[in-house]
Amino acid sequence: MIAAEDLVALVRNYNPRTNEALIRAAYDYGRALHEGQFRHSGEPYFTHPVAVAAILTEQQLDDATIVTALLHDTIEDTRASYNDISERFGTEVADLVDGVTKLTNLQLSSSETKQAENFRKLFMAMSKDLRVILVKLADRLHNMRTIKAMRQEKQEQKARETMDIFAPLAGRMGMQWMREELEDLGFRVLNPEGRASIIRRFITLQKEAGDVIHRITGDMRHELEAAGIDAEVFGRAKKPYSIWRKMQEKGMGFSRLSDIYGFRVITRSEMDCYRALGVIHQRWRAVPGRFKDYVSQPKSNGYRSIHTTVSGRDGKRVEVQIRTRQMHDVAETGVAAHWSYRDGVRSENPFAVDPARWISSLTEQFDAEEDHDEFLEAVKLEMYSDKVFCFTPKGDVVKLPRGATPLDYAYAIHTRIGSACVGAKVDGIRVPLWTRLKNGQSVEIITAEGQTPQATWLDIATTGKARTAIRRALREAGRERFVRLGRELARSAFEHVGKKSTDKVLEKAAATLRLQDAQEVLARLGSAEITSREVVHAVYPDLGPADEAEVDAHRAVIGVDPDTGFERAPCCQPLPGERIVGITQRGRGVIVHAIDCESLAAFEDQPDRWLDLHWAEGTHPPAYGVSLEMTIGNDAGVLGRVCTLIGERLANISNLTFVDRKPDFFRIRMDVELRDAEHLHSVISALEAESDVASVNRRRDASLSALPTAAE
Repeated sequence: MIAAEDLVALVRNYNPRTNEALIRAAYDYGRALHEGQFRHSGEPYFTHPVAVAAILTEQQLDDATIVTALLHDTIEDTRASYNDISERFGTEVADLVDGVTKLTNLQLSSSETKQAENFRKLFMAMSKDLRVILVKLADRLHNMRTIKAMRQEKQEQKARETMDIFAPLAGRMGMQWMREELEDLGFRVLNPEGRASIIRRFITLQKEAGDVIHRITGDMRHELEAAGIDAEVFGRAKKPYSIWRKMQEKGMGFSRLSDIYGFRVITRSEMDCYRALGVIHQRWRAVPGRFKDYVSQPKSNGYRSIHTTVSGRDGKRVEVQIRTRQMHDVAETGVAAHWSYRDGVRSENPFAVDPARWISSLTEQFDAEEDHDEFLEAVKLEMYSDKVFCFTPKGDVVKLPRGATPLDYAYAIHTRIGSACVGAKVDGIRVPLWTRLKNGQSVEIITAEGQTPQATWLDIATTGKARTAIRRALREAGRERFVRLGRELARSAFEHVGKKSTDKVLEKAAATLRLQDAQEVLARLGSAEITSREVVHAVYPDLGPADEAEVDAHRAVIGVDPDTGFERAPCCQPLPGERIVGITQRGRGVIVHAIDCESLAAFEDQPDRWLDLHWAEGTHPPAYGVSLEMTIGNDAGVLGRVCTLIGERLANISNLTFVDRKPDFFRIRMDVELRDAEHLHSVISALEAESDVASVNRRRDASLSALPTAAE
């Protein structure tokens, strides 16, 4: 626990004229009243008020606010009364402590009607003295930092309340650093696995790319110095929750996110902000559509900064914020800038806009409003600037993330309505499903019996709920096909390690992988959600995905005499992992066919030419050509995306032929070099998921067989 002298020293650092005696008196009084009280962690309770006061010193707040922090729980949890505090520390402090106490007693996460009334009380208290909410936010921040000592159910309740109310409130009041930390602390409680996953990926990225922040920060400083601009440059990785939210909103995996680093340039003047912008755009390529000038057009909470996103030669995007020192103070502390001190004098910041005006106007506007729900909705529309609130035809409110579409709205109502959606009306006008919804719009969903989710919907939907439901529906629609394919992949994988893919083995794999049953294992294996190696490893850990020696492509087939050559039949193009047989041919050695190749029918009466073959064990190189036939949309960038998808799966395109060209589509034939059947399946699955690929099939043509049918 911070000692009284240390706390006084923290205040004296920014306010040499502080009333040290007042702070010491509050410290001693609070410690005496909380004597014998303990937190859930077992620490003395008074450690909490002291920590809250220390948080407020970081924002350089006045003495009354620091004293209030030390005493904020005394009226609620001890024998102290309003009159006691007023007599000892004055009416100003007593009013602040009383205001914090009333906020603490509000059940902000209660039922809608009661929640609306409590929100009204919250904003009325804030309109009287904003320092009340500053203490309350610091109180919540410290409680979230030490939340592990609480039971899990209570942790989740407090975390949800923090995410829904206190974090957006801190952001709306301009205290962005506090919003980010509150969100991240809540994220740690509500989704620890998701947060840990992002942190692990960050660590991996650092190992692969090195210290990107240090390198880019150095480059920016060099460019600004060369241009004669005096500026500070800071860089950081974005918070895990911020990255997670972006992943959910854009439906992207971590590896596809680009702007996960942020940089700030702090200049001496507003003119230098624009000069710095020019230098950065000259050195790095600006990303179109990602420039915002909040200096000439400030946000309603006083926030001013220039935002731009640039990309370097390696394609990595970074976000850059450019602002002056005064703008930066407002961006970091928000409303606290009104109460902060510098050198013992209340600082005057010309860029700070008093959020009290916003709060006062809100409470005045709804002071006579009897409808609690309308009041609550108006408050949330103000607080959650990153949300969109739409209305059903009956007047009910649906909350969605900004950028949501009518399809997201339909799934937010009910999964059944989303799956049957064929169209939408916004404010009575028929609109496409990809339309971005805006605040206050009325949305009506048009459904039809027999409609099912389409693969293209994944490009339209933005919410996790909608995308999950669409994927599940698509997976179930193709489940039978995936199960059949998965069974063949499992058989091949287990045979590869000398085992059999029995129902009992698959049930064991399901238990280890925490899947419902063997059918689910096969379906996911067939849809490329899991790999055959993962399934084998789940049953036989010692035979799983250990590093295997790479197989020599010239010795890839077992069963052929070492002195005899072999070649893959062009009619079926067999791959490792598929069952194969050989047909001998004089002068050419052995022609290897897939066991289901139609060309083999011509050799049924020549059993002496057949050889029982199988693929060599180990990792095969991507050296086996397979022909794919695709129908793709005739639109800009489609072919490029197709090629990128194939390249991302480490497959090489060796030839490309246009079979047919139409105004709205192309039919193409593409030769791709692959490792095995599983590699092929991974490529096809990725292509099928691309909305502009209408169809993709493996080409097999018995007429391509060059084998003579007569015995030689």
